[in-house]
Amino acid sequence: MATLGDRLDHVLGVKAAEPLAEAFDMHTVEDLLRHYPLRYATQGQPLTEEAPEEGQHITVMGRVTKTDLRPMKNRRGSLLKVSLDTGGSKPIEVTFFNGDKVRHLVKEGVRAMMSGTVHWWRPDRWNLSHPDYLILPSKGDGSIENLTSVRGGGALRGLAQSAKGAGGVDISFFEREFIPVYPATAKVQSWDLLRCVRQILDQLDPIDDPLPEELRTEHSLMPVSDALRLIHLPDSKLDIDRARGRLRFDEALALQLVLAERRHRTEGRTAKSSPPRTDGIAAAFDKRLPFELTEGQRTVIDEISADLTRTHPMHRLLQGEVGSGKTIVALHAMLQVVDNGQQCALLAPTEVLAAQHYRSLKAMLGDLGDAGELGAADNATKVVLVTGSMSAGQKKAALLDAVTGAAGILIGTHALIQDNVEFFDLGMVIVDEQHRFGVEQRDALRAKAKNGISPHLLVMTATPIPRTIAMTTLGDLETSTLTQLPRGRSPITSKVVPAKVKPSWVDRAWERIHEEVGAGRQAYVVCSRIGDQEDDPKAKGRKAKSEEEKEGPTTHSAVDVFEMLSTGPLKDLRVGLLHGRLPSDEKDRVMRAFNEADIDVLVCTTVVEVGVDVPNATVMAIMDADRFGVSQLHQLRGRVGRGKHPGLCLLITESGPVGTAIARLEAVAATTDGFELAVLDLRQRREGDVLGSAQSGTARSLRLLSLLDDLEVITAAQQLAREVTESDPGLKNHPGLASMMHAAVDGERLEYLAKS
Repeated sequence: MATLGDRLDHVLGVKAAEPLAEAFDMHTVEDLLRHYPLRYATQGQPLTEEAPEEGQHITVMGRVTKTDLRPMKNRRGSLLKVSLDTGGSKPIEVTFFNGDKVRHLVKEGVRAMMSGTVHWWRPDRWNLSHPDYLILPSKGDGSIENLTSVRGGGALRGLAQSAKGAGGVDISFFEREFIPVYPATAKVQSWDLLRCVRQILDQLDPIDDPLPEELRTEHSLMPVSDALRLIHLPDSKLDIDRARGRLRFDEALALQLVLAERRHRTEGRTAKSSPPRTDGIAAAFDKRLPFELTEGQRTVIDEISADLTRTHPMHRLLQGEVGSGKTIVALHAMLQVVDNGQQCALLAPTEVLAAQHYRSLKAMLGDLGDAGELGAADNATKVVLVTGSMSAGQKKAALLDAVTGAAGILIGTHALIQDNVEFFDLGMVIVDEQHRFGVEQRDALRAKAKNGISPHLLVMTATPIPRTIAMTTLGDLETSTLTQLPRGRSPITSKVVPAKVKPSWVDRAWERIHEEVGAGRQAYVVCSRIGDQEDDPKAKGRKAKSEEEKEGPTTHSAVDVFEMLSTGPLKDLRVGLLHGRLPSDEKDRVMRAFNEADIDVLVCTTVVEVGVDVPNATVMAIMDADRFGVSQLHQLRGRVGRGKHPGLCLLITESGPVGTAIARLEAVAATTDGFELAVLDLRQRREGDVLGSAQSGTARSLRLLSLLDDLEVITAAQQLAREVTESDPGLKNHPGLASMMHAAVDGERLEYLAKS
C-alpha cells in the first residue's frame, strides 16, 4: 500500500521514478497524483486541440482512412503518408520515414493510437512526423479484452508490451469512455504517466480529508480521495467536473491560506509613521506644480499618504497606463517621507531608466532638490544617483550621502542593494517596473532599514503583468489605479506590418519615419537583440547559420538594422544606435543626443522600454514584433505620443497571415487599454508561477484554478482562509489544512512569499 507522502522510487522503482523526477520534479506519490490530465480523449475524438503549437508532444487516436507510400526525394528509402480520422473537422496528417517497414501494420481501416511531435510546415497545415504508434482492435471484433500480439512501434508498443500477461495484452483500458492525456515530454510520454498513475492508484491507502465534512457539504465538494481517483480515471463527464471542482477549491484555499498567514505576519511588522506636513517640502512642491493634477492622481496620493501615516508598512501596487502620471504620485510620496526625516530609495531596472528618473526628478524639484548647493531652497533635499558604472569617486560620494543622511532620495539600479550600500534611515522603497526584480532583490533593499523597522513599499507598473494580476486578484497587495491620462498626452495609433506578405508596407514604414522627421519630429526603431559577436548568427559559422535558416527566419539585430537604415532608406537622416552593451558614457551620450534632437532616428534594443521620455518622438517601428510579449509591446509604444503630436507604432513581423502570433499583434494594435491587454497576456501565457519567481506559464503552481474565470471560488476560499487564520494563526489546530497549504506550496516558495 502507498500514502501520499511516500517516495516514488520506493513505490514505482528507481527506473520508473527517475524520469519523472528529471522531467517534472516529481518525488512523492502526491506529486504524481497532482499532475492532472490536460484533457481527455473520447472514442473517435482527437486527444488534442485542432491547432496545437509547433513542437508540442501530443497523442491522437482514430482510424486510418488513407495511406500513400512514396520514395524519398533526397535519400534512399520511402515515406508513408497517412491520414488519420480522429473525428475532428479534418484528418490529421502523419508521416513515417521508414514507410516500407510500417505499411503492413498502418493501413487503411485500422484503428491506431499515435504519439509524436507537431510540425507546422505551412501556415494552415501540420502533421506528426514518425510517431510512436499502437494498432488497436476495432470495436466489436471480439478482441477488446485481450490482444494476443502487440502491433506497433516506439514507446506505445513498449507500454502495451509491458502490460502483456499470460492471456495477452489487456487492451480494455483503451476502450474507456474518457482516456486521460497528461502534460508530457518526448522522454516521458502521456502513456508512461498513465501507467505510473494506475500503478499508484492500485496501491493507494485511504486519504484523510483535510476539509471537514460540514465544509465539504456547504460547498458541494466530494472527498479528496475520490477526487484524486476520478480526475485520472473518470467514468463520466460528471466525474471530471466534480473532481476538478474539489481540486480547484483545494488550490484556491491553499493559496489563500498562504496569503492569509503572510498578512498575519505583515501585521506584526512595524514602520515609522510619516504623516503629511503643511510646512514641508511636499507642500512646497504641490504649490509649484505648473499643471493641475488629475482627480485620479489626487485620490491615489491621498491613499498612499494615509498608508504612510500608519505604523504598519505600506505594501501597495501603483498601476496605471503609460503616461498616466505615476512618477508625480511617487515623488509626492517620497517627499512626505523626507518631510519626516527619513530616506527613500527608488529602484530602477536599467541604468538608462535610473538616469532618466534622476534627471526627471531633479527637473521637477528644481531648487527643492538641490540641498547642499548654492541657490537651494531652505527646505531642500538632495537627490543622488547610484549605478554600477559610476566612477569610484562618484560612487564613494553617493554612498557617503546615503549613510550620513545627506541624501533624502536615492535612485539606482541593482547597485543600491549591494552590501556596501548603507542608509542613514530608510523609510520607503519604490520599485519601478517591479516585474524586473526578483523578490530576493527587493527584500535585500528593504532589509537595509534600521532597528527591525520595515520600510514602506510601493511597486509601480505601467501594464500589470500576469503574475501581478494573479497576486492582486488573490488580494495580496493593496492596489491604486490611475486610469486618466494627464492633459497634453496625444493618442497612439498602432498598425501591424506583415513584412513577408506585404514587403512594400515595410518600405512605407521607412517613408513614414522620413515624413515625421521632415516635420521636425523623431523616431525609434526597436530590435529584439543586439547583434554583436556573441549573439549574431554571422559569427557562428556557415554551418550554424545554415541550421538556423532551416528553423525559420532569423530576427533583425540592432547592429544590422542600424547599418541597413543608415546606409539605405534613412541614409540622409541622423541615425543613432543604443543598446545595453555600449559603455555607460556612450549610452548616456547617445540618449542625451536623442533628448536634445541631435539624433533623428534611434535604433535600439529594449533599453528604452520603460521610463525614457522624449516628447518629440512620435513614431516607433518594432522589428520582429511577434518576439515581444503583449505587455512589453505596450510598454514600448508608450515611448511615443508623449508630447503634443499623435504617436504611431508600427509592429513589423515576418509571421505568416495565419496563426496566434499575428492574432496577438492585431489584438495589441486594436487597443491602448493596458488593463485589457494584461488580461489578454494572462489568457495567453496563463498565470505563471504565482507562488514563485517564474512568470511564464511553464512552471505553474496553479494546475486547475484560473484567476480569470474562478473568482467566485477564490473569494469563497479567501473568506474561509481568513476566518481560519484569525482564530488559529499558524494552523496548529488545523493540521489537515496546514498539510494542504504545504502540499501546494513547497518550502522554497513559502520562504519566497515570506519575503514578498
